[in-house]
Amino acid sequence: MLELSSVCHQRTPHPGSGASGGLKRRVTQLNFSTYTLSFVSSAIIICQVVCVEVMWRKAVLVAVLALGMGYLYHTDPELPSRVLNYVSDSLPQMEPSGGSEPHPPTLEEAIARAWQTLIAAPARRWARVAVGVNACVDVVVSGVGLLQALALEPGSGRDHEVLHGKEDLKEAFIHYMGKGAAAERFFSDKEVFQRIARAAAEYPGAQIYVGGNAALIGQKLASNPELVVLLCGPVGPKLHDMLDEQIVVPPESLQETDEFHLILEYKSGEQWGSSRAPQANRFILSHDVSNGEMSTLETFIASLDEFQPDLVVLSGLHMMEGMGRDLWEERLKEAVIAISDVRNEVPIHLELASMTDRDYMNRILQEQVLPIVNSIGLNEQELLFLTQSGGGPHADLASWDGVPDVGRVSDILLWLLEQHGRADPESEADLTRIHFHTLAYHILATVDGHWGNQVSAVAAGARVASSQACGLQKVDITKVILKAPLNFYSSFSEPRESLTVEPSRPVTVWRRGNVSFHLTPVLVCKQPLRTVGLGDAISAEGLVFSEVTPRPEL
Repeated sequence: MLELSSVCHQRTPHPGSGASGGLKRRVTQLNFSTYTLSFVSSAIIICQVVCVEVMWRKAVLVAVLALGMGYLYHTDPELPSRVLNYVSDSLPQMEPSGGSEPHPPTLEEAIARAWQTLIAAPARRWARVAVGVNACVDVVVSGVGLLQALALEPGSGRDHEVLHGKEDLKEAFIHYMGKGAAAERFFSDKEVFQRIARAAAEYPGAQIYVGGNAALIGQKLASNPELVVLLCGPVGPKLHDMLDEQIVVPPESLQETDEFHLILEYKSGEQWGSSRAPQANRFILSHDVSNGEMSTLETFIASLDEFQPDLVVLSGLHMMEGMGRDLWEERLKEAVIAISDVRNEVPIHLELASMTDRDYMNRILQEQVLPIVNSIGLNEQELLFLTQSGGGPHADLASWDGVPDVGRVSDILLWLLEQHGRADPESEADLTRIHFHTLAYHILATVDGHWGNQVSAVAAGARVASSQACGLQKVDITKVILKAPLNFYSSFSEPRESLTVEPSRPVTVWRRGNVSFHLTPVLVCKQPLRTVGLGDAISAEGLVFSEVTPRPEL
């Protein structure tokens, strides 16, 4: 119980009076007020003790205080404010121990935190990586803005395997913009392309970057200080100045002029005429003869003897498609012979890109390249085109409807590894790993016993997609959103397994035969600053965190 002196010392001067004037009260009123306050204080303390055990009695306390305050206001106008101050100080003690529960993290927060815990370096790291063979300078512009600057009007979309003029460019751009899908096409007319390139370079806000799958993968790998990277491709003076200092370029790869690619970007929701982009992406065009002929492939293979890499990364096969069947048919045979010269113990990763010629893709798939590489990286458009070209699962699907169905993707990946890879131990094919990436999620599918640390690898690839798209070094949860399904099936048809993504452990693993699948969602950047090169960064990061499982000697 409070002492009388304690109550008196807590009193405040009455407004409008001096310090001594505020204390000059009738003795009877002071005694009554202090006695009443002492009684109320005792009631509060008693109620506090009771309310800790029985929370509903708070209502009784409130009622007592209300009656007391109403009565005492007439005898001491200052008393209500003092009582309220005292009650305010006392009420926090009436809460249950531990205070209020913290707000649970959002799904995005939980996934980003879990990635930090899951991602760990492999036990055996690459020391030297050789990358080839396509390299160029990217000119990045607003796609709609550039087409308007070229005096083109919006219209209907239509795909073209090769672009022969500005109308073809407009139609192909609208076709893929409406789908929100990435695409790359060869522009056959050199003079018209050069005029478009000049307009792009002069367009307000145009930006210049390192380009080409090989160069972009090399740049990403070179960000790891422990890695030495060899890059072989047509490297001109401007590109050479932009490359990381850790990248070694063979003198035979240097040329007097740069190859330029035009990157026409569009934002999510951007509209041109009746076409509206469901998500941000880009359309790429070029008239690139050096990369189109893979002219530095033999130089690349010859450089490996001296460089002695732990890993070889190959890209640029898609560039030959636009050069015509006569050229690519012969050149592909030469490429296979060259790739076959790489030492068996050195794994080869092939990065695919957008293609439209089914005969060419089928040749890569069945007869030529896929059986002699160990790993491939590709997106949803390239995966669908592979199964359409090779008559695989869901080949009748014209296009993906929104986020690609996980079960369908899983079926196609399994088919690739079983029919064109080494899922069958008796197979002579070398393909044992596929890194699939789409906007909302990534999957790493591997034949058991060949690759390690794939949980970290798939999570690292998704993390870099989330950060790089926003132009950041790490994930900012305020700038990303989860679009991946948290519940899905392991296959599109029966028998199939129902699976779930747990945000606190955001890599879901399942097996089909002797193939393991690792899926993680992507935290999609709400306002991406740059989409080009994301696939290359994803594959590069996935490789950095991967390791080859040593094979027992026979």
